[in-house]
Amino acid sequence: MFHTSCIVCNNTSISPLADYPKNKLVQCSQCGFVFCSQIPTLEELNHHYSTSYSRNDFLSPITVKRYHEILDTFEPFRKTGNLLDIGCGIGYFLDVAKERGWKVYGTEYTQEALKINRDKGFTMHEGKLNAENYTPGFFDIVTSFEVIEHINNPQEDVANIKTILRSGGAFYATTPNFNSLSRYYLKEKWNVICYPEHLSYYSPKSIHYLFNSFGFKKMFIQTTGISITRLKKSLDSTITESHVQGNTSDESLREQMESKWYLGLAKRILNSTLTFFGVGDSLKIMYLKP
Repeated sequence: MFHTSCIVCNNTSISPLADYPKNKLVQCSQCGFVFCSQIPTLEELNHHYSTSYSRNDFLSPITVKRYHEILDTFEPFRKTGNLLDIGCGIGYFLDVAKERGWKVYGTEYTQEALKINRDKGFTMHEGKLNAENYTPGFFDIVTSFEVIEHINNPQEDVANIKTILRSGGAFYATTPNFNSLSRYYLKEKWNVICYPEHLSYYSPKSIHYLFNSFGFKKMFIQTTGISITRLKKSLDSTITESHVQGNTSDESLREQMESKWYLGLAKRILNSTLTFFGVGDSLKIMYLKP
C-alpha cells in the first residue's frame, strides 16, 4: 500500500524525489514534507525490529550533561511535575528527570525495555502513544528523542500530544534534519534513509507546518551538529561503529570540545551558523500548547 496524500497537511500534490528512487521518497508541494510513500506491513515492521534493532547500553557523561541542560529549560513549565518520554528506550533520560524530582512516565514497544523501566519504578505503557491512557492535560512536558522519524501517522501523534499536555505545557523533540549538509552531500547514501525503520524526514519548514497546524506556539527550532561517524558509515557500510557508542569519532570530538574552552566556543558558533541556515544534522524543537 502507498500514501496518496501528504501525511502532514493532506495535500494530494506529492511528487517522487528523483535522487531517491529505491527508497520511494516523495515530497509535498505545499508543506515540503518528505516521507516514504510505501506503507510498511506489520510483518515488515516486526521482522525489522526483531532482527535489526538493538539496545544501546552506552550513556556518555556528556549526554547526561545535555539532559540536564534540556531539563533546565523545562523548569519554568513545571506545575504538575509530570513528564512523559515517548519511545524512552531503557530510560536514561527518565533516570535524570527523576533525579531532578519529575514524576516520570514512558512508552516503549519491547518487553525488555518495558521491564527495565518498570523495575526502576517508572509508569510505562506499551506500544505507540495513546491519549486514552492518560487524563487530558496531565503532563507539563512531553519529550521524544529520535522517535518521530519512525512514525508515518504524525497528525495522530501530534493530536495525542496536544490532548495530554496541559495548557502552557511543552513538547520537546529531536529528529534527523532532511535539510542537513550531510544529506545534501551524501544523497541516497545518507544512512538515515532506511525503510522500514525511518518513514518520515523532517525539515525546519515541515515540522513547523505540522505543529503550527495544531495551534502550537514555537519556542525554538535548532539544527545543530555534523556527525562524523554518520558520514563515515554512510560512505563505507563496513564500518561498524555506532554514533552512540563511546569509542567513536563523534564522542572523541565531543570530549575535546568539553575540555577545551576555545573548541566549545567554536562549537557554539558553528551550531548558531548551522541553525541560521537550517542545515545541521540534528533537528531540535520545542513547542508550547497555548
